[in-house]
Amino acid sequence: MSKIQSQTFQNWTFKACEDQEWMPAHVPGCVHTDLLKMGKIPDPFYGTNEKEIQWIDKKDWEYRTEFEVNEALLSQQHLELVFDGLDTYADVYVNEQHVLSADNMFRVWTADVKSVVKASGNILRIRFRSPINEDLPKLEKLRYALPASNDQSDVGGLGDKRVSIFARKAPYHYGWDWGPRFVTSGIWREVRLEGWTDVRVNDVFIQQNEVTAASASLTAIVEVETSQSIEAIIRVGTDEQSWEQAVTLKPGVQTVEVPISIVEPKLWWSRGLGDPHMYSFHTEVIQGEQAVAESTVKTGIRSIRLVRDKDEAGASFYFELNGVAVFAKGANHIPNDSFITEVTRERYLHEIVSAAESNMNMLRVWGGGFYEEDVFYELCDEYGLLVWQDFMFACSMYPGDEAFLNSVKHEAIDNVKRLRNHPSIVLWCGNNEIDSAWAHYIEDGGWGWKKDYNAEQRERIWADYEAIFHDLLPQVVEIYAPGVDYWPSSPLVSLSGDEKQHAHPSTSEGDIHYWGVWHNVEPFENYNVHVGRFMSEYGFQSFPEYDSVRKYAEEEDLALESEVMLAHQKNGAGNRLIKQYMDMYMHEPKDFPSFLYMSQVLQAEAMKTAIEAHRRRKPFCMGTLYWQMNDCWPVASWAGMDYFGRWKALQYYAKRSFSDILVSVDGTKDDVTDIYLISDQLEPVKGKLQVRLIGFDGSVYREEEHEVALASNSGQQVLSLSQAEWLEGRDAATTLLRIDLKQDGAADITQEHYFAPSKDIALQPAQIKVTEVTENDGVHLVLESDVLAKQVWISTEAEGVFSDNFFDLIPGIPVKVKFTSRGELQGSDGAISKAGAIQVRSMADFIKM
Repeated sequence: MSKIQSQTFQNWTFKACEDQEWMPAHVPGCVHTDLLKMGKIPDPFYGTNEKEIQWIDKKDWEYRTEFEVNEALLSQQHLELVFDGLDTYADVYVNEQHVLSADNMFRVWTADVKSVVKASGNILRIRFRSPINEDLPKLEKLRYALPASNDQSDVGGLGDKRVSIFARKAPYHYGWDWGPRFVTSGIWREVRLEGWTDVRVNDVFIQQNEVTAASASLTAIVEVETSQSIEAIIRVGTDEQSWEQAVTLKPGVQTVEVPISIVEPKLWWSRGLGDPHMYSFHTEVIQGEQAVAESTVKTGIRSIRLVRDKDEAGASFYFELNGVAVFAKGANHIPNDSFITEVTRERYLHEIVSAAESNMNMLRVWGGGFYEEDVFYELCDEYGLLVWQDFMFACSMYPGDEAFLNSVKHEAIDNVKRLRNHPSIVLWCGNNEIDSAWAHYIEDGGWGWKKDYNAEQRERIWADYEAIFHDLLPQVVEIYAPGVDYWPSSPLVSLSGDEKQHAHPSTSEGDIHYWGVWHNVEPFENYNVHVGRFMSEYGFQSFPEYDSVRKYAEEEDLALESEVMLAHQKNGAGNRLIKQYMDMYMHEPKDFPSFLYMSQVLQAEAMKTAIEAHRRRKPFCMGTLYWQMNDCWPVASWAGMDYFGRWKALQYYAKRSFSDILVSVDGTKDDVTDIYLISDQLEPVKGKLQVRLIGFDGSVYREEEHEVALASNSGQQVLSLSQAEWLEGRDAATTLLRIDLKQDGAADITQEHYFAPSKDIALQPAQIKVTEVTENDGVHLVLESDVLAKQVWISTEAEGVFSDNFFDLIPGIPVKVKFTSRGELQGSDGAISKAGAIQVRSMADFIKM
């Protein structure tokens, strides 16, 4: 068989173009990480070092390697140099012959080098032009600046000259309100020499035409490239069966369609609904009896659609998977590192497993980062996480010249084709927040951008916007990924072409980003008021834990307004807002480490309020994705998991609030406490709801039990209690409501409700007893307390997570938790499940008494 032959390159060196000294380089990598490994720059993430290394992006850089080509590869008819990713403006030379120029980080670049390479003594050289110097002339030529709110040009020494919008490069490299400004250059994905003879399979797309439990009608769209005309059979097969198509292949690139029919297919399901089954499809080009080219792709068979049907309230917005309405539960994903190539498979695995363990079923790949690595989507496929995929545009207006549009078109085609076989991807979205930020049809709407432009400029800027997001991108999705919906911008009501198009917090169609809590300092209670059909963004900040903060700060830096704390807070007023909200809702922390802990509890309480308000409104609301899942550097941010992968309080709270069966309490009405039961399961729920009024000393004052039943995949209010009747004059500050849903006799779903605000609750120091218990599945800890212990935090030096944490411990109701090491969480063999030395504290340990 004539297989594709390939080789990668070793022994790279790099230097600034103006320098003489070549230094060792890592490929894939970037200039910043190579300089760091050589000790030429300080740790970019430590202290205030970010501002010390802004000089890097003003220089041109060069990478170089010498290589040999083995005879098997050199003898192939075709020999191509393939770059899966060049960041960003690059000129490539082989043996000093210019073979290609790149200008888009997100594209695959290839060059025919058959006539250029030889058996030995080859030199491959890539010159990276400064993205800043490359794009400053474009800004000057345009004669007016385009909005780019998060471009931290001032940090980069450029004043107000924001050039990020001209580069097809990860926007967050220029800074964001949670990330630093490191404008990188380098070979950021694999580079290889690839050879083939006669025929090769370039691409296979398993198009899903109609899928039901009874049958799947598919088409394998096979892209074949040949050097000559040949008669062949295209055979596509799984482990169980195969399908064939006789074809006449002509020289060049062509597509062949092979119809596929599978009876009673094993469907791909999202987490919580079923098994995320994957099929392997092996494609062969057969001449005579011999397979002369082949390719294998994996995909899951499923039907998916975004349902936007008109109803009495407005219009629905939910994903229907295999005929089932899915309530989307999850978070927004940003890049895991400022330096993309530092993210290992293990770090991706930790994020995806953490999401699945937190009862999530969706992640949104946000548009200010990059089209993620293949391993990210493979893990989402494996763990049953739906992916809302943005194109890489966010919070900016973009140029619309022919060269820019052409670059975007090729970028979109490359990435849609690369990712379209992943069953996890259920939506392509044009951009993040641009429609609502510009608000073209509302004179004083949006973020105030329009006021800086005259009428002619406004119309041109909007026409350029429409050219990308209303014309170009939806066409690419329709042609290359039919069957998956396109959404122009998040948030958006609909493409109405008038003022009704733009989303706002009270919209009853489309999706909503609600930021009244946080940016507008609205109370947490407003999460119950502003509930839309799909809540695709909302969030609240916290700090990482003390051990994580100490990775970038010294003890003397541990003050809210210190230079280092402000350098690691990219949302201008962020630290002040955390303090302001803490004064509103929490007891006063006794010191700065206590402030770090309480900031996490504050964030977790905010997100619990929001998530459960959204879930209680099912099926009016059918999605809740908080901002944000992860961090790209150690920082105070909206993340539920810090840069080092440590779960914050929010991650544990989210795990409980995203539970497939949830008991939730709405205490926002005067003197009335409403109890809801919500289920995302496909089976009905039956059980007994035990409701107890308990004092903080463990005394049970009142107890009731109610039979409850709930239809599958639904939610309803099951009880309404009079607060005055239940309290009977007792102090609300020393009393709580405990609710247990008992199924098959076990109290497996629990919830606490407090009648007094958190800052008014009378806390006492708790004596918490911890007992180690060994069971079949490992070592468990049983915790008991003499008085109410709120937000119990179990910490350990070992890297891993507990089955529960930041929970309330009630006297007389022990809690059993299991520690899972980070390796064990990811399924590694031989992992140690013991937590080692642990520390157990509760809220009372962190407040001024």
